[in-house]
Amino acid sequence: MYDPVKRAEDVARIVARGELRKYYRFRPARFYGGIATADCVGCSLRCIFCWSWRQVVTPGAFGRFYSPEEVAGRLQGIARKKGFDRVRMSGNEPTISREHLLGVLEHISPDILFILETNGVLIGYDETYALDLARFKNLYVRVSLKGTTEEEFSRLTGAQAGGFTLQLKALENLYRAGVQVQPAVMVSFSPAHNVRALRKRLGQIAPGFENIEIEELVLYGNVEERLRRAGLKCDTAHEPADIPPEQV
Repeated sequence: MYDPVKRAEDVARIVARGELRKYYRFRPARFYGGIATADCVGCSLRCIFCWSWRQVVTPGAFGRFYSPEEVAGRLQGIARKKGFDRVRMSGNEPTISREHLLGVLEHISPDILFILETNGVLIGYDETYALDLARFKNLYVRVSLKGTTEEEFSRLTGAQAGGFTLQLKALENLYRAGVQVQPAVMVSFSPAHNVRALRKRLGQIAPGFENIEIEELVLYGNVEERLRRAGLKCDTAHEPADIPPEQV
């Protein structure tokens, strides 16, 4: 079991240089009704079901470094070309390089919605991170919970169970800071009673958090083989045949 905060620090030494951060692609995507996407390199977790597994486990082998201005420029260029009004950072974990993320946000036009997809671990670890993010009124944060309990979190990520507590703390920190935030939950490995218990737990953090966004497993790449080797079975999974190629 690894410490996800310590892992974030270790990975940051590979994928971040001051305000620079590694990315491996920029693309339009169909999610959120159409969105410009920057896929970063490097994550604080090693989720067994991750669709960008190669970038997670070997971050030094992918991408190149970009400045915040370059990332914002590429995102807004895609958005203008496609007629989108929203952009996001995705792929791995955007919060690993705090200086870079805040720099990107500073260069995004206020009339464009920035969607931050994060596991929330670092925001839960340091509440001042949420306060920094609260400066940006065009920011929406989607915290992706890895399972519904501490035990499920460890089984799915290989990380210490306290990482799940930090995910919940991130939701609390962001809500208290006035950031637009909503939880999403990977439930494909979770029994129904655990999902119900999590809804209640989230509702105690903030009104509306019990209305979670449900994430279900999609069998990208070699995900199925990784699950088999780990001895994990899921209740629901989808083949990626109906997913556009740029998502695989």
